[in-house]
Amino acid sequence: MGDQLGFADGWASPKLGRNAGLERLSEAVDWQALERLLAKLRHDGPGRPAFPALMMLKAVLLQQWYGLSDAEAEEAINDRVSFRRFLGLSLEAASPDHTTLCRFRGRLAETGLGAVLFAAFERQLEARGLIVKQGTMVDATLIAAPFRPGSPGGTRQPVDPDAAVTTRKGTGSGINKRRLHYGYKLHIGTDQGSRLIRRLVLTPANVNDTVPADRLVCGDEAALYGDKAYAKRARRQALRAAGIKPRIMHKSWGGGPALTAWQQRHNRLIAPIRAEVEGVFATLKRWMNLTRMRYRGLTKNSNHAFLVALAYNMKRAMKLA
Repeated sequence: MGDQLGFADGWASPKLGRNAGLERLSEAVDWQALERLLAKLRHDGPGRPAFPALMMLKAVLLQQWYGLSDAEAEEAINDRVSFRRFLGLSLEAASPDHTTLCRFRGRLAETGLGAVLFAAFERQLEARGLIVKQGTMVDATLIAAPFRPGSPGGTRQPVDPDAAVTTRKGTGSGINKRRLHYGYKLHIGTDQGSRLIRRLVLTPANVNDTVPADRLVCGDEAALYGDKAYAKRARRQALRAAGIKPRIMHKSWGGGPALTAWQQRHNRLIAPIRAEVEGVFATLKRWMNLTRMRYRGLTKNSNHAFLVALAYNMKRAMKLA
């Protein structure tokens, strides 16, 4: 279906609807490998258009790359020839509507395929030699939930029971110095040098950064870089035992001795390297519209986070290649 053209396509200029970036993605990604993973998805139900699962995945990826809602994606697919070329749709063919897109993502979440597809594409990146493995940079960022939290004392239940309230630093002083945040926390492990995302964990916002940190370790990196939130003696020992250099910033514990001159120098050397992960978060939020979670519940939001990370890695791989 992907290369079939309709009658109207024969009259169109060959330059019509050309998008160099999407064409490169069409050629560079092993889409058949991803399509085989989608085979386990159940049918969308009787009376529904039988859109191929791979085409639906590509439509979801377009949403992430261009920051489109379901309704906006439906309109763009009907309007933009480059999108239809990427999806393998002729000019006359029917296209998925916004409810079809929403149901497809729901099916991905039910089967946990977001994480599976993300891992499968990481294997493609590794086969192409794009993952450096010089080090993994770990960090976390807060993502808001689009629902109201519960009230103190439990008199009003939260709309999203998996989201949580935490505090974050503000820009003011006094009471304004700490601001409440309701939602989730995105923890990632990013490949140093390539800035490809290798590990991802989504938790409620009140989970401390250090709790899921060990799940961000890939095991094949030369070093692990992290800020003071990840400082833990047992973690340093476990990393050394695994042959991974613990490039984690030191911190002075409450009531304990101040940092030595060597520890301060160690922190200064690590800080600019570890800070590269901030650029990844900026891309996810500013360019891929991951400023708040779309759904209710940890399962669906985790699936969405993996799809955003998959879309990010595909785009990033194009720049590296």
